[in-house]
Amino acid sequence: MGPIIVMGVSGCGKSTVGQQLAGALGRSFLEGDTLHPAANVEKMSAGIPLTDADREPWLNLIGSELARGDLPVVSCSALKRRYRDQLRRHCLQPPSFVFLTGSHACLSQRMAGRSGHFMPAALLDSQLATLESPEGEPGVVTVEIDQDAGKVLQDALAGLAALTSGQ
Repeated sequence: MGPIIVMGVSGCGKSTVGQQLAGALGRSFLEGDTLHPAANVEKMSAGIPLTDADREPWLNLIGSELARGDLPVVSCSALKRRYRDQLRRHCLQPPSFVFLTGSHACLSQRMAGRSGHFMPAALLDSQLATLESPEGEPGVVTVEIDQDAGKVLQDALAGLAALTSGQ
């Protein structure tokens, strides 16, 4: 199995699930948000949605990490098909995407309850509007987050195992 990209809108649990997956699979974890240029962080902190042009250099930085070939688990929103395709082009082996999805109410509650993150809850609607569901794309596992955290991890691992076995 190639690299694993944990994706979805802000507040879905990409970082938490990504760290858990990395631990369970004995892989390194990369928090994609740490690679955002300062200008992107400033925009998001101010409640201004990023444009495709804003995201392109960030996606290239994540892609450079994926191209190293050490098969990490990476968190990245990857909201549009073209962003996911951009990441795929960097990978030495086909990546798997774990798409974390949940209700607006669940996502809003999670975003409102976290502290110290630059992404304000006010940007959730713009992220949902930008999201192009990856369901049906190759190598994608969809996991519902409106459930116990242990079950989220279990579903992600089971979905990845099914991809590997070709089911």
